[in-house]
Amino acid sequence: MSHNLTPVTADTSNDPLARMRVVTLGRELLEVAWIDAKKLSDDRLTEDISGQLYAAIASVLANVGEGYSRSSGKDRSRIFEYALGSVREAMVWYQAAKPVIGEVATERLNKLEEIRRMLLVIIPRERNKTIRPKNRPGLTN
Repeated sequence: MSHNLTPVTADTSNDPLARMRVVTLGRELLEVAWIDAKKLSDDRLTEDISGQLYAAIASVLANVGEGYSRSSGKDRSRIFEYALGSVREAMVWYQAAKPVIGEVATERLNKLEEIRRMLLVIIPRERNKTIRPKNRPGLTN
């Protein structure tokens, strides 16, 4: 018996994480950060920060994904705080990159600022949430 099932891909999985604005912006930044990092690596003064910039942007996405996957709000908020730290680090690298990559750095900084503001709202909101409520009759903790 043959089934004509469409394979599940990252684009077709309907993962709710992919619909988050923070993730959308992070993915956009990850694409352009590669280009920016390549330009930075060509200049002797900024070659050392090129990898740090790219890693910081990737870390934002990695930590949002990991935090989103945690069941306790306390865990989620803690890992979202790591993402916030990576956002702030990336902002410093983009400030340092301006002489090499020009005004596109401002566009990147604006996206990072939007992510920063969203995380500052998400973190305290998540801190007191739980996916599996405690002390429900019939459940063991």
